[in-house]
This record gives sequence, structure tokens and C-alpha cells, in this order.
Amino acid sequence: MRILVVRTGGFAGIERRAEVETSGRPDEQEWQALAQLALRPVPPGPAPDRVRDGFSYRITVNGRTVLCQEPNLSEAQRTLISRLLKEGA
Repeated sequence: MRILVVRTGGFAGIERRAEVETSGRPDEQEWQALAQLALRPVPPGPAPDRVRDGFSYRITVNGRTVLCQEPNLSEAQRTLISRLLKEGA
């Protein structure tokens, strides 16, 4: 499974991307489960204001893409993004 996260926005507006191929990794199942949860849409609720200079994200897993932005991230999206940007840096 190939997972790609692209982060845009922020104060400087610099794009950052990280990618991981999970096949053959000892933690492959953990990555796959987290990625599947991150692809789920965030349940609708009261829409908080967009964070000034906040980040927007594009998460792509095997060709399926979800767009999300701060502060409207699910816990799975937040975990996947931070883990992948740290690992893929």
C-alpha cells in the first residue's frame, strides 16, 4: 500500500510531502488500518472557522484521495499525517 501526504499552507505557504510504501514492513497492518480510517470523511458538525495560516492536506492511499484542513481533521487523519511527515522526512 502506498500512502502519500501533501501539506500546503501555513505561514510560509511551503508545500511538504511524504510518502511510504507499507508492503513488507513489520508494521504494515498498523499503517493499513490507520490509512483506511483516515480516508473516511469527517462527520459533519458545526463548522469552525478556518485557522489563519493553517495547513491543508491531501491524503492519497492507493489512488484514493481525501482533502482535509486544520482544525477539521479526524483523529486518524491527524495521527497518519504526523506519523508520515515524521517518517517520510
